[in-house]
Amino acid sequence: MDFALTTEQKQIRDMVGEFVDEEIVPRAGEIDEEDEFPRDIVEQMAELGLMGMPFPEEYGGADLDYHSYALGLSEIARGSGGLGTVVAAHISLAGNMLYAFGDEEQKREYLTPLAAGEEIGAFALSEAGAGSDVPAMETEATREGDGYVVNGGKLWISNGSVADTVTLFAMTDPGAGNEGISSFVVRPEEDDGFVVEGIEHKLGDKGCPTAELRFDDMYLPEDRLLGEEGDGFVQALKTLNGGRITIAARGVGIARAALEDAAAYATQREQFDGPISQFQAIQHKIADMDTKLQAAELLMHKAADLKIRGEPFVKEAAQAKLYASEVSREVANEAIQIHGGYGYTTDFPVERYYRDAKLNEIYEGTSEVLRNTIADQVLDE
Repeated sequence: MDFALTTEQKQIRDMVGEFVDEEIVPRAGEIDEEDEFPRDIVEQMAELGLMGMPFPEEYGGADLDYHSYALGLSEIARGSGGLGTVVAAHISLAGNMLYAFGDEEQKREYLTPLAAGEEIGAFALSEAGAGSDVPAMETEATREGDGYVVNGGKLWISNGSVADTVTLFAMTDPGAGNEGISSFVVRPEEDDGFVVEGIEHKLGDKGCPTAELRFDDMYLPEDRLLGEEGDGFVQALKTLNGGRITIAARGVGIARAALEDAAAYATQREQFDGPISQFQAIQHKIADMDTKLQAAELLMHKAADLKIRGEPFVKEAAQAKLYASEVSREVANEAIQIHGGYGYTTDFPVERYYRDAKLNEIYEGTSEVLRNTIADQVLDE
């Protein structure tokens, strides 16, 4: 088993890291405070090929392997958790839905501008009464002529208010449960009846707009259907499984930022005639933080490796997401503790890391749901 990164993977990590240090880190506090979508930074990331990292060049992507994508995403999240979500929702959810389930014409028309970073994507699955319980969704797409009429609403949609393309899930057969869910391509600027109902004010994840969407008699032509009617539930599960690798990457990035800041502060902060890094209590915190981070990163790469090989990775992606999510919160918490009173103020970014980290345990599969998934996989082995 080779744990060494390839030359190309190191180059991707270093290139993205340099961009993050120069362009994102200096503005991360401003993004967090203003909570505005940083379109100029997203455009810069597009120029570097970061908005289409894993997609083939023929569709406008950078054709990077999933290790490189995870490394790049973790670097972006190291600078800003909100931007990490922007990229993950755009690529892992909206983009991957089109790449995996779109026909050739749909890929060229809708995926290509997403992968090139010319447009922004969103993934509309959750509803007020249908979060973890996906089949409870009430949004319906009713056959009418040569297309569908959609009515309903979605909640917690990352990039929802700025997206040019939205992959939408709706019931085409409300009495069929899981098998009644279908997915569609929605173009907010073109499709009458698409309404941004509001933007959530969140604890963290600032800079990534999380929208409530409404659909009022929104007509979609038949060629907007992804795959076949009734495929939507399976499509969503497969897409979320891959997306969990990048949420693990987001957790790794936030944890790395917290560890680096805590270690630097510990060597500079003096108490009792010396830096606090000389105290064993602080050293043990740093040791535990780094150990957890290294373990989370290995789980992330294990899941990515299985995905690349085309082998089953449901359990491994769930484990990577579960562990990295909890580690990011734990490491951020210890970083605040090491900073003492300063860590509880906005003068230092560690409180932001904590707020950003908490989301990892909630979206794209709560930690409780992931534990169910892992247990089911283990018991079936």
